[in-house]
Amino acid sequence: MSQLTIGKLAEAGGVGVETVRYYQRRGLLPTPERGGGPDAGVRRYSEAEVRRLRFIRSAQAAGFTLEEIGELLELDATDDRARARELARERIAALDAKIAELVQAREGLARLARECGSGSAGPCPILTAFEG
Repeated sequence: MSQLTIGKLAEAGGVGVETVRYYQRRGLLPTPERGGGPDAGVRRYSEAEVRRLRFIRSAQAAGFTLEEIGELLELDATDDRARARELARERIAALDAKIAELVQAREGLARLARECGSGSAGPCPILTAFEG
């Protein structure tokens, strides 16, 4: 891939241009110098920035905060695997807690759905469960 404009970088990373700019302001993506010559004033991005942008998006999908992603990016430069592993383990623990919470919510909703379908008299248990 050749040098990309910010629009093409954003497209390759599956985000909007403003998201790229936001990541730049947060220090997660570099802001290249503006080009000269026929491209005067246009910033150009390389495949390395595409990979970095995709990493940021993937890490966000895994539940890492932007602060944690910034730390992971810094750790990559220092090759501090112990801290990276610790961050991953913390994220796994948080995901496990969220999964347990979702399983509990699913079980409760399934119970309410069964009760609602039982045909008993009175208001639907699903509707009354969310009133208070």
